[in-house]
Amino acid sequence: MTLLPRNRAAHPVPYAPGYKSSVPRSPRLPLLSLPTRATEETGPVFGHDLLGEHDNNLILNFTGTPAIGERVILHGRVMDQFGRPVPGALIEIWQANAGGRYRHKKDGYLAPLDDNFGGCGRTITDEAGAYEFLTIRPGAYPWPNGVNDWRPAHVHFSLFGPSFGQRLITQMYFEGDPLIARCPIVATIPDPQAVDRLVAPLDMTRALPMDCLAYRFDIVLRGQRQTMFENRPEGF
Repeated sequence: MTLLPRNRAAHPVPYAPGYKSSVPRSPRLPLLSLPTRATEETGPVFGHDLLGEHDNNLILNFTGTPAIGERVILHGRVMDQFGRPVPGALIEIWQANAGGRYRHKKDGYLAPLDDNFGGCGRTITDEAGAYEFLTIRPGAYPWPNGVNDWRPAHVHFSLFGPSFGQRLITQMYFEGDPLIARCPIVATIPDPQAVDRLVAPLDMTRALPMDCLAYRFDIVLRGQRQTMFENRPEGF
């Protein structure tokens, strides 16, 4: 199979002083290429039958009582570099609640926790590579990077292929959020078109009247239209 060339200039830079955490984490020595082992290439695999009925419904999946906030549908397709669907991929998401606070013991933001919102969910792509989540639109929140830096509203995405070594992580942003252009983490991506591929446009064709808006976030695993991933720029 012919693989499309990568545009490495579009990848985030590892050392970005404006993103304070990248300074101690960026590599100081040349990277080493290590061969994969059988355990990484063949397992562990997840069982599709382990998913519960409400795993992709973050509004209900924590306690069964609806969470507070703006209800939104997140949907899209996972595709390879030629636009072919990727079925059977496990997608996990996690996010802050409507106030911009994570359910994590180290999150000290002043926004209150929602007792009915756990902030994580999962689903599996169908034969067309499609997926869907029902959730609460997360709030923006401040973080100790600069004097007054705020993260735009975003949802973390993790994709698993058929083996443990095939995992990709990225973030999805919402169309029209003015904080995207001000975010030091987003600014590590030098190509504006690559940033645009992380911004989900509003999709009124899937919005539900008197219920929720919808945003479409298609994910491309590699190639010239590849979605930017945090942990493996080259994709699956």
